[in-house]
Amino acid sequence: MSTEVAEVQAFLDGGVGRLVLNRPRALNSLTHGMVTALRTTLDAWAADDRIRAVVLTGAGERGLCAGGDIRAMHDDAKAGGAGTRAFFRDEYRLNALIARYPKPYVAVLDGITMGGGVGVSAHGSVRIVTERSTVAMPETRIGIAPDVGGSRLLARAPGELGTHLGLTAASMGPGDALLCGFADHFVPSSRIPGLLEALGRSTATATGSTAAEVAALVTGLVAAQAEPAPPAALADQRAWIDACYAADTVEEIVDRLLDSGVPAAKEAAEAVLANSPTAVKTTLAALRRARTLPSLEAVLDQEYRISCAALESHDMVEGIRAQVVDKDRTPRWKPGTLAEVTEADVARFLAPRAGDELGLA
Repeated sequence: MSTEVAEVQAFLDGGVGRLVLNRPRALNSLTHGMVTALRTTLDAWAADDRIRAVVLTGAGERGLCAGGDIRAMHDDAKAGGAGTRAFFRDEYRLNALIARYPKPYVAVLDGITMGGGVGVSAHGSVRIVTERSTVAMPETRIGIAPDVGGSRLLARAPGELGTHLGLTAASMGPGDALLCGFADHFVPSSRIPGLLEALGRSTATATGSTAAEVAALVTGLVAAQAEPAPPAALADQRAWIDACYAADTVEEIVDRLLDSGVPAAKEAAEAVLANSPTAVKTTLAALRRARTLPSLEAVLDQEYRISCAALESHDMVEGIRAQVVDKDRTPRWKPGTLAEVTEADVARFLAPRAGDELGLA
């Protein structure tokens, strides 16, 4: 079996269906066409008895996926945003499918894996990081809030680590990705080719095995190649992170960070203050609500509301302009300070959208 879409390669490798994100020059950032191709292929493979597991990787050596194609979102938002709203709908439905996929879904988060890249990998059943992995939900830096189910992952991280990561847009190395629940195994990048070959060969001979037996086989093969990850930098920072980010408002969080006397906490405060004030306040509210929502689907419904509201706001276009289009790194946020962002402003991002709900839950 072999299908190839320009930006997604899909092929049978032994008993494994291989998906390769194939835009290496763009760090494999996701287009709407790629989302559609992934969904169509996964739907077909779910019913294909030859395919006993799925493996997702990225072309090139720089990363799995740097996220959605935000330059295209920037241009579409200026033209009304209809294309990006459709992209969000299909992307979030793909994230939900991956989380509930009936066969083992192995994602290799090698290199840069951010935003939408997290959405197509970190909801899988077996998630691998390497020494080259950099994992992040950096949305507040460009005027939006963590999406693709990322707010659920952040909300379920130990203590207030997810709040710290979401508000600052900080990156995780492999140890931190494991600590925060974005990955399951650390496998050195030099072992990945051999692991993929073993997965294809071993699953091909698993004729007659139950789904549970195949899942155990896949997990065992990955675990056999895994080794202890590098130390998690965030583990030693739990005390001040948990104390500071437990506050009820972003303003109080920033005050606690600045008053803590910890240099890393001061740097975190500066990062929060550099990001979109509306986005960080919305992110805090979204993460707190995500802790109480019953399912990934319910969180994706919430994220769809937030993302569509961001699409209609000033800060998303401005944030992408500053970081990606003009690259001057000096976004002019509106409102420009935390104090100017009201509870009503945040509520607007979380409010149901008349006639335009995702409706997954």
